[in-house]
Amino acid sequence: MEVQTFEYDPKDVVETAQGNKIHKQCCAHGSQNIMLNGSSILLKDVVVRGDMAQVRMGKFCIVGERTVIRPSYKQFQKGATYFHSNVGDHVMIEEDCVIEAVQIGSYVHIGAGSIIGNGVIVKDCSIILPKSVIPPNQIIPPFTVFGGNPAKQIDDAPETTQLLMTQATSDYYQQYISETPELKKKYEDELQQQIEQLKQIQEELQ
Repeated sequence: MEVQTFEYDPKDVVETAQGNKIHKQCCAHGSQNIMLNGSSILLKDVVVRGDMAQVRMGKFCIVGERTVIRPSYKQFQKGATYFHSNVGDHVMIEEDCVIEAVQIGSYVHIGAGSIIGNGVIVKDCSIILPKSVIPPNQIIPPFTVFGGNPAKQIDDAPETTQLLMTQATSDYYQQYISETPELKKKYEDELQQQIEQLKQIQEELQ
């Protein structure tokens, strides 16, 4: 999984003492109930519903743009009861997902546009392919690959999944850096060099 450098405007992102990087356009409802253990990234337009129940995330969790994380619930005669939502370490949730799982283990990769239904448990080292729909209350075994709508197991995850996810999330965190004047000038210089090369090629073709 190749990770490219991504520079963000420091005015748009808040970095906490624990090293979490949270875009200012995230919606963290009930922030007192949202626990991030450190070195996690919440990208633009992420919604976390801590106002329903506690949401706890481990270290090096990457949550893509427009993803919604809300606690699972159970309906009773007198109303709904919401349960704590737990996400492990080194988890990557790509953009446009809806997560209602009661638990997501560590070293899990959830592809873009996936829906993880109410009360689902995703075990460690699982891979959910893009645009998958996991029905409510399903248990995803460890070291499995699920995909489809409704999702079903289509393969086994590699034995190296823990190592791969640790490296991927750590690399993403390291490459998600604040834009500095020096870095901006570097890219401007590189762009100018590319423009000059294109001009030279055009002159040679004339």
